[in-house]
Amino acid sequence: MIGRVIEVASDGRHLARSRGFMTVSDDGVEQGRVPLDDIGVLLCNARGLTYSNSLMTELAKRGAAVVLCGPNYVPVAWLWPLEGHHVQALRMRSQLEASKPLCKRLWQAVVRAKIEQQKNVLELLQLPSGGFDALIRRVRSGDPDNVEAQAARRYWPLLFGGDFRRNRYGAGPNPFLNYGYTVLRSAVARAVVATGLHPSIGIHHSNRANSMCLVDDLMEPFRPMVDYVVVRLVNAGHSEVSPEAKRALAQVLTSDVATDRGITPFQTCIERAVQSIAKSFESGEPAYVFPERPLTGFVQVGD
Repeated sequence: MIGRVIEVASDGRHLARSRGFMTVSDDGVEQGRVPLDDIGVLLCNARGLTYSNSLMTELAKRGAAVVLCGPNYVPVAWLWPLEGHHVQALRMRSQLEASKPLCKRLWQAVVRAKIEQQKNVLELLQLPSGGFDALIRRVRSGDPDNVEAQAARRYWPLLFGGDFRRNRYGAGPNPFLNYGYTVLRSAVARAVVATGLHPSIGIHHSNRANSMCLVDDLMEPFRPMVDYVVVRLVNAGHSEVSPEAKRALAQVLTSDVATDRGITPFQTCIERAVQSIAKSFESGEPAYVFPERPLTGFVQVGD
């Protein structure tokens, strides 16, 4: 089942469990409730929120990702379950023992998939995409030439103009990107834990201060889908991360994507990609299943 993205953005709310529901209250008065089984990602994005311990444990049992956000929609803390899969110990051991050549070949596949998606997004937006096929062919094992960065230097100006700089704390479309990437990162984190892998042990990212290295590795090919929605929001005249904009960005997870198995929900593509990484660790051979081309207008953005 594909879980919903639930955001709590009003200050001073209290979140609790009532039977099979999460309740949201203000000064003791219930404002709303959501079935616990429906929650895939809970974004806590307001001041003065309080939570009951029973709610947090029930969400963890269901594998929901709970994200605490700081300024500009940047995640500062996460909650994920200790046990996410019946062969978790086996999978984490194979993840730890994965050879360096295997990780390099997996990263090569990830970078190629990301650049392929960037090209697809440019084509969907009817923007120039020349040269991206050549960049894909140039990605070698481990991407020692940093073709990923070369592609980014071409990609961002085409989307948002030559003056744009991707900065988590910057203005312009950056807050939209932050919010969309937070939703995406939460979904990938949930899939990683549910597959029995450890989110800290990456195939490329290795910052010891980052507890989500594998998540950050595996979300790369999915970022362009968020970029596409952000461009459409900006083109439609949105200048703030409004409730309507948030809905459009959260909708990415449930949108349909064209794959080799037919039309598939985006979140299912994430789960398949993560499962293929787990199988690669176990077999010692890269078998990464990357996302396919998104459908034209796959997310509805209001004017």
